[in-house]
Amino acid sequence: MDLGLDGARVIVTGASRGIGRAIAQTFAEEGADLAVCARTAEPLERAAEELRATGRRVLAEPVDVADEAGLRGFVDRAARELGGLDVVVSNVSGGSSTTPDQWERNFATDLLPLVRLTEQAEPHLAASSRGGAIVAISTTSALHVTAPSGPGAYGAIKAAVNHHVAALARTLPEKGIRVNTVSPGPIEFEGGGWARRRERQPDFYQAIRSRIPSGRLGRPEEVARAVVFLASPAASFITGANLVVDGGFLDRV
Repeated sequence: MDLGLDGARVIVTGASRGIGRAIAQTFAEEGADLAVCARTAEPLERAAEELRATGRRVLAEPVDVADEAGLRGFVDRAARELGGLDVVVSNVSGGSSTTPDQWERNFATDLLPLVRLTEQAEPHLAASSRGGAIVAISTTSALHVTAPSGPGAYGAIKAAVNHHVAALARTLPEKGIRVNTVSPGPIEFEGGGWARRRERQPDFYQAIRSRIPSGRLGRPEEVARAVVFLASPAASFITGANLVVDGGFLDRV
């Protein structure tokens, strides 16, 4: 199936590693040009060089998405350098630790940047001849309350992301912009949280793994393919969806 992304102009935040990195790679392989950002310059530039090897245009800037001026400026520079925008993927997260400032951190990195990113990108996406698309990365922890979720900031703030995206999906289609969410379950990659738990909390890791009917944790590229499909013209009649990518982890109808 041709996803219709050749020449598309795409922003991906948090694109230096893990799910964000896989999303950017998958877009590039589908023929899209990219503007990518992450907080730390060195791993971002390494990722950008690998993306450029696909032959696509890649703008890479170190941006802390909690910096409102920096994020809004990045969106406008991306639109200028790429000649417009067709897709925006909001991927950055403040993590799931239990430090005293975690609620403020998740609010500042998971929710507010999504609001600002969509506001700043809206006029560019509305001008897209392909039809604009926004995809926000959420989590299955926003959809249940047992481990590894629980009464913490990560799931609660991501639940707010789900709500905001669902509301945007009712208002932005009149401007030609679709808005969807992808909710990954436990996803494992080297250097990521689940790889650390495998080494440091093996009993907890195995307990979660045993609840996944597919028999393993997911991989970043499996989430990336879902994101790229939802963002593509192949999904032109899908808006307001929350696509769960979890190997059957959630027990629900």
